[in-house]
Amino acid sequence: MEQKIHQGRNVKRFREMLNIKQEALAYDLGEDWNQKKISMLEQKDVIEDKLLKQISAVLKIPVEAFQNFDEEQAINIISNTFDNCQQPASVFYNSTINQIDQFIKLHEEKIALYERMLKEKDEMMARLEKLINK
Repeated sequence: MEQKIHQGRNVKRFREMLNIKQEALAYDLGEDWNQKKISMLEQKDVIEDKLLKQISAVLKIPVEAFQNFDEEQAINIISNTFDNCQQPASVFYNSTINQIDQFIKLHEEKIALYERMLKEKDEMMARLEKLINK
């Protein structure tokens, strides 16, 4: 059994995720749009391609997102990404970079930069003293 994607509901979901009111979307779509018309649009199963492209441009979301987003698939992906401890699978990433070495390297770079700044300051002071003594 193939489940049909409800494009109007997807428009509503993305609009709400972006915290955009129906009135604001209507304003961005043009003069012939209003809140009630947006509400009716969000109830449509299928939205015309031209209008979907217009909404896509306003919300800055690809047209494909409205055409292909399936809530059940998204929930499955999210639930499969977490283990029983409710931690993302990426937490178990094993880094090959030695953090202490990185810290020491950054500290040495900071000291070298500080020493260069002091040297430049001393050179500038010497030049200023020469200008003053002339």
